[in-house]
Amino acid sequence: MRRFRIGSAFGIPIQLDLTFLLVLPLFAWLIGAQVEQWGGLVNDVWGAGFDAAVLTTGALPWLLGIASALGLFTGVVLHELGHSLVAKRYGFPIESITLWLFGGIAQLTEMPEDWRTELYIAVAGPVVSVILGGLSYVAFVSIPATGSILVESVRFVLSYLAVVNVALAIFNLMPGFPMDGGRVLRALLARTRPYARATQIAAEVGKGFAILLGLFGLLAAFNPFLIALAFFIYIGAASEAQQTTMRAAFEGVEVQDIMTPADRVQTVSPDASVADLIDLMFRERHTGYPVERDGEIVGLVTLEDARAVRDVERDAYTVGDVMTTDVHAVGPESDVMTALGELEDRSIGRLLVHDDRKGFVGLLTRTDVMTALSIIKESGRYEAPSGTDEPEVIRPGA
Repeated sequence: MRRFRIGSAFGIPIQLDLTFLLVLPLFAWLIGAQVEQWGGLVNDVWGAGFDAAVLTTGALPWLLGIASALGLFTGVVLHELGHSLVAKRYGFPIESITLWLFGGIAQLTEMPEDWRTELYIAVAGPVVSVILGGLSYVAFVSIPATGSILVESVRFVLSYLAVVNVALAIFNLMPGFPMDGGRVLRALLARTRPYARATQIAAEVGKGFAILLGLFGLLAAFNPFLIALAFFIYIGAASEAQQTTMRAAFEGVEVQDIMTPADRVQTVSPDASVADLIDLMFRERHTGYPVERDGEIVGLVTLEDARAVRDVERDAYTVGDVMTTDVHAVGPESDVMTALGELEDRSIGRLLVHDDRKGFVGLLTRTDVMTALSIIKESGRYEAPSGTDEPEVIRPGA
């Protein structure tokens, strides 16, 4: 969903996802509705001396809910800053910190593969949360109960933040990869295993945790938030495991190793009709072609471009009328994962491969990438040799 930048800290942009605007009022309402119960619980456990009559006066419960919710998400930002500052300390830039439906995300430009580095980054967030919880508790017990609305309100918020920040740390340290605990597990596994294998194990543990969390949310509490969180953890674990497997498989593999060479790429003329283009696509079973004029690539045309023209007009329109001229290219010696990132970031299906000296030398499609990945995986060539920590790199053409 759409994100808004709301500020920055230590040079790291802080963004707000629209889903956050849904969860913040919900948390404020839930906290406000339980002010009396929370006050009673804290009285029993810590002997706080809260006066329920003071805390539940007028609109005060809802104001306390808003203040506590804002304090909670401030703690989430600081939690993510803990991860971010340690990551920057080890040379991993942070794109942004985003507040959204399930809390916060610190987006690293790349994940560390050194187990110690990942361990330090992963535990930094929970450590910050525990410190925040401890500071809130110290502040809470330092303020004597006076019966004043203002004082009691401050004490209520501090007591809530003392508990919820510690709870946040504990929950994040559960082995729900890609949560903090899952990353800690991967780091420990990576001490004696290849990084890709450690990721696969941590991902399977994370999926199991997600299933248990989802069942608890469905059967024990019927909590839609827990069910949605379980789904997010499951998808996140599967996605990161796939990405890590691909990075291991394509380690040392360049675009020129898996691209379709230029002499095997079918091109079309910009003067061809859209009707002829569709006939070609049907015969060749391809949905995209480079457009060539006088030996030079001038654009790309896809099935989506052709379908934008109505059936009765396809003989009148040419490829040049519908083709895309904003063509993205990659060098033949570029890393495959870098090229795949370009495909995903731009939401396109193919990249021209351009050499500064030779010009157009090939075409890289998502199909090329996935076919190469399947071959590498089936051949077992991305697995680490016995007794080593790194995957054996053998190019698909070797």
